[in-house]
Amino acid sequence: MKLQTYSLHNYKTLPQISALTSEQLEAIEVVGNVLPFKTNNYVVNELIDWDNIDRDPMFKLTFPQRDMLSKNHYSLMWNTLAATRNKEAIKTVANRIRNELNPHPAGQLEYNVPSREGKKLMGIQHKYRETVLFFPSQGQTCHAYCTFCFRWPQFVGMEEFKFAGKESNLLIEYLREHPEVTDVLFTGGDPIIMKAKLLEGYIQPLLDAGLPNLQTIRIGTKALSYWPYKFTSDDDAGDMLALMERVIKKGINLSIMAHFSHPVELGTEAVKLAIKRLRSCGVQIRTQSPVLKHINDSPEIWAEMWRKQVNLNCIPYYMFIPRDTGAQDYFAISLERAWHIFRGAYQKVSGVCRTVRGPSMSCTPGKVQLLGVSEVHNEKVFVLRMLQGRNPDWAGRPFFARYDSKAIWIDDLKPAFAQERFFFEQELELILDEMTGIIELNSLE
Repeated sequence: MKLQTYSLHNYKTLPQISALTSEQLEAIEVVGNVLPFKTNNYVVNELIDWDNIDRDPMFKLTFPQRDMLSKNHYSLMWNTLAATRNKEAIKTVANRIRNELNPHPAGQLEYNVPSREGKKLMGIQHKYRETVLFFPSQGQTCHAYCTFCFRWPQFVGMEEFKFAGKESNLLIEYLREHPEVTDVLFTGGDPIIMKAKLLEGYIQPLLDAGLPNLQTIRIGTKALSYWPYKFTSDDDAGDMLALMERVIKKGINLSIMAHFSHPVELGTEAVKLAIKRLRSCGVQIRTQSPVLKHINDSPEIWAEMWRKQVNLNCIPYYMFIPRDTGAQDYFAISLERAWHIFRGAYQKVSGVCRTVRGPSMSCTPGKVQLLGVSEVHNEKVFVLRMLQGRNPDWAGRPFFARYDSKAIWIDDLKPAFAQERFFFEQELELILDEMTGIIELNSLE
């Protein structure tokens, strides 16, 4: 199959366009001018049920929906589009709205980007001690965009919010200077959007560098869900698999961090073949997704998804809480409901599926898992623990928050037992102040 992409510019050429109402078409135009919109012929033809479009999860996962913007933001963009076709005027209004949608949650831009010789390394993030994220510049797009994506600013032309690195040499030098790093995560966008030759240009230098600390290369990708032909019938599919096999023969673990948000993404013959070919090369596939209203907010869906993943020799890895950015209000459910969904699904599967962790929030201090709701000292509380922290000593630490039935994110929570702060907050302030000071010093230089 040849890739055909659809965006705001050409989606009306879709053969299935007649299935959409005038209200849905209006929403695509209005919301699609603020948040990124891109899909492709595989998603459209293989994953979306056009006979049940109002309830179809994959349609909502890839096509803009009216309620993804607040009423005020929707009206502002609708009025702008009604008044002008001037691209710069539309972009000005769109950027005003975008800047009110928390475009870089969890301090990614302020606190995760390291510096070297007085300069910020905008293609690298280093939040957790053992893991460095690298954003190859040619991989800063995707085969199709998820409407929940917390990296949406990468795709809408907001240059000041982009992460991208052009040279693997800087990455190698950074890894030499940080022997504590064992894992490199190639992310984006989607690195698998690149041709195999381009990806090789980033990975092969890592293999040749002989870094004693490098143990795992991870690749975050939605390609298995949105374009599995990348590993089967694309003209460079063989080269892509050969590159991955070369990593493994070098003695480095290669993990595909695959994003599957609904069981339908695991049901086509194309994805089954792609997974089989990757596994035959020795590639490990770990799976993750947020728990999303309108998409997968039931224990039955998650249990089915985990079972299908394990049956295809994938490893369930994370259930996330949608980050506080973009269309969060459209997708968010309460923390308590997320826990009930996780627990309900966990009870329905065997032990081989229970490698999954969640529900987890990737927030400023680290990855925070909600373990449940309990009563301690006659107080109803959320029980949480840190899975990862800006200080590695925080990992595995349990802590408690006051129960709040409406809470959807860590910022909604208050410490339990009349405590003024969570255990990590004072140290977190010092860490962030130090990093802010470094950033300000670099800007002065």
